[in-house]
Amino acid sequence: MYGSYTGRSGTGARVRTGLRNVTAAAVGAVLLLAGCSSSDDGDKGGPAAVEQQPKDKDPFWVNPDGNAARQVADYTEEGDSEKAGLIRRIARQPVGEWIGTDNPEGEAKGFTEAAAKADRDALLVLYNIPHRDCGQFSKGGAADGNAYRAWLDSVAKGIGDRRATVILEPDALLHLVDGCTPQQFHEERYDLLKGAVQRLKRQPGTSVYVDAGNAGWQSPDALFQPLQRAGIADADGFAVNVSNYRTTAASTDFGKRLSAKVGNKPFVIDTSRNGNGPYSGGDPAKSWCNPPGRALGVPPTTRTGDDLVDAYLWIKRPGESDGDCGGGPKAGAWWPEYALELARNAGP
Repeated sequence: MYGSYTGRSGTGARVRTGLRNVTAAAVGAVLLLAGCSSSDDGDKGGPAAVEQQPKDKDPFWVNPDGNAARQVADYTEEGDSEKAGLIRRIARQPVGEWIGTDNPEGEAKGFTEAAAKADRDALLVLYNIPHRDCGQFSKGGAADGNAYRAWLDSVAKGIGDRRATVILEPDALLHLVDGCTPQQFHEERYDLLKGAVQRLKRQPGTSVYVDAGNAGWQSPDALFQPLQRAGIADADGFAVNVSNYRTTAASTDFGKRLSAKVGNKPFVIDTSRNGNGPYSGGDPAKSWCNPPGRALGVPPTTRTGDDLVDAYLWIKRPGESDGDCGGGPKAGAWWPEYALELARNAGP
């Protein structure tokens, strides 16, 4: 049974994506790097000298000090231009910043201030719900409801009035629907999710998208009422395919069918690793945990050509492990070999 629910839902353990519990010094370093940029010229600082994407195409902040940027710097120093070029395909794109537990206000402030200095929006992921991931690879979360509310309040204070898009609690809703989370915690979780939406929306520049699973697990008919109980009416929309591999076409169809049941709310799609679609090699364990042969998907953009799809985002950070399965290191650890495979398989 270990990992079974995570495998079916397709997020769980691997969406942790390397919560590094950014220290005050690290946040300061990010701010210094971001301070080198301008809204038009992009960020010239950082290990990989990454630049911001054109704002009208992709308004989200590219972190110049992420794992991929550091890997580019390492390969460049080694003289391996081929590998540096492949990883640069990841380093130059905005990815989700997963807020940790040690200093949530400082992290949220650091990322949003850095984004604001570059005249971009921060993309943040909140993943700290009590009883997280049903005790599997990414088990943990806040000790109880009060601890979660205090953590969330710190995050909101850190965001302040700066622009941020928040992806709220991957898998938290789905694990209520699939029975993974024990029944005695259901009412509290609905209350926490709804309260989180309301608290975050008090920040004037914050957009909130509640995670709503993926096209491969559960149907819109099973999800729309739980999504309503979780506060979708007050949110800006919902997110699909977080850390999963379902194609953009399948995710769009799934999202539209769910949207029709929740007041035509818009949604965002995680396209970070769905370039080749889901794994179909026959081994169920490999379908969700570092599956081979996967590829980067559509680069992040708000130009989706669909009024209901607000953005294609890289919520899961490509190149960070799903867990110590499929040959990978622990969940969230940077894995350059897998990052190279994702980039190489994406083609030209």
